[in-house]
Amino acid sequence: MSRVAVGRSHRYRRYAAVRQTIAWCNRGGPISAEPRINDRIRVPEVRLVGPSGEQVGIVPLAKALELAQEYDLDLVEVAANARPPVCKLMDYGKFKYESAMKAREARKNQAHTVIKEMKLRPKIDPHDYDTKKGHVVRFLKQGDKVKITIMFRGREQSRPELGFRLLQRLAEDVQDLGFVESNPKQDGRNMIMVLGPHKKKTEAMAEAREAQAARKAGRQPGSAPAEERAEA
Repeated sequence: MSRVAVGRSHRYRRYAAVRQTIAWCNRGGPISAEPRINDRIRVPEVRLVGPSGEQVGIVPLAKALELAQEYDLDLVEVAANARPPVCKLMDYGKFKYESAMKAREARKNQAHTVIKEMKLRPKIDPHDYDTKKGHVVRFLKQGDKVKITIMFRGREQSRPELGFRLLQRLAEDVQDLGFVESNPKQDGRNMIMVLGPHKKKTEAMAEAREAQAARKAGRQPGSAPAEERAEA
C-alpha cells in the first residue's frame, strides 16, 4: 500500500473516531442541574423524607408517589448518589422560588473588596488637597481600600521627602476612618501608599442601607423612630 493510501486510511479512522465521540456526547442530551421530580425518578425504591423533615424510611417508588399525591406535593430527589436515593415531599415550585430569593439576597449582601485610587502631586494646592481628602474619606466610609499615588515630575523626583510628608499628613487626617496598610514606597516616578478601612465592607453596606431607610422614613440615621420618640 502506498504512503498516500496509508495517510488517507489514517485520516479516515481518526475522523470516524471523532464522529463516534461526538455521538456519545450527544447521546444523553444536555446535562440538567435540576433535581429529578415525580415521574422523572426512575428507581425501584427511595429513602423518603416527609414534608416536615421526618424520616419515613425506605419505601417503593410507587408508594412515595402515592403519598405525594395524597399530600398534594412533589416527590423531589435531594440526594441522587445515595443508595437508595433520598427523596423528600415538598412544594417544588415554592422551594425553587425561595431558593432563588435567598441566592439573590446573598449576592446583594456579598462584599467585594475594592481598591480605589487617588492621585496627588507633591506640591498640591490646599483646596485640591481638601477635595482629594474628601474622596478618600468617602471611600474609607464605604469600606473600600484606597491606593494613594504621589506623582513626581521633573526635578520633583529629587525631593521624595515631599511626597512622604504628604502621605503621612493624609494618613493622620483620616486615621479615624482608616489605617496605613502598606507603608509609602517609591515605584519609579511615583510613591505609593495603601490605606485600609477600619470598618468592614459588610458593616459599611449595612449602615448605608440603614441610612437610606432612615431617609425614606423621614428621620436622621441612627435616631429612634417617631413612635419611640413620642413615648420617651
